[in-house]
Amino acid sequence: MSVLVKICGLRTPEALDAALDAGADMVGFVFFPPSPRHLTAPQARALGGRVRGRAAKVALSVDADDAVLAATIDALKPDLLQLHGRETPVRVSEIKARFKLPVMKALAVETRRDLAAIAVYAKIADRLLFDARAPRAATRPGGLGVAFDWRLLEQLDPGIPFMLSGGLNADNVAEALRITRAPGVDVSSGVESAPGVKDSEKIRAFIRAARAAAADAGTAKTRMSST
Repeated sequence: MSVLVKICGLRTPEALDAALDAGADMVGFVFFPPSPRHLTAPQARALGGRVRGRAAKVALSVDADDAVLAATIDALKPDLLQLHGRETPVRVSEIKARFKLPVMKALAVETRRDLAAIAVYAKIADRLLFDARAPRAATRPGGLGVAFDWRLLEQLDPGIPFMLSGGLNADNVAEALRITRAPGVDVSSGVESAPGVKDSEKIRAFIRAARAAAADAGTAKTRMSST
């Protein structure tokens, strides 16, 4: 079993370098002012240039209009757009058509009913991300360190690649992968010492734990197939 690892909400060269050196497959940058991880265009330009093709750059936005998306793309030159708001299927299609970039649509999950949206978005998006539904009083839809019941994703096959997010950290990512068999994991607050402040050692520990869990799953599968 292989797994893609995304470290999201990066704001400093030190944190970005830690993620890249540890082998992150994707590095995420947030463009949403209410978030403590929000980047300005100059910050995004500097960090984006530092990646140099070592990982895929992901630009996270929340219900952004075309002008904001255009400015974000100009600054970061992302490989993937992450839409983390209430973007409708029509809006996702519009964004893909206008900006000619792959899109990962985040879906909030609390109960099994929330999975009904998969059928629609899987026909439009290039990738899905399942995150915990934010509390009503929250000022942002993600990065809150809240997990949902991973058992809701057991045996899930949406027909396109997906990632698991919400409340993940180095201590629980193995269990999350065991339950969901997700082909990708996305972490933000789980590798921080304070909101918006990434911890380089936590980044390295998370990536090690995710890789080890994937390797263990692959070994177990091999053993089962040989018996």
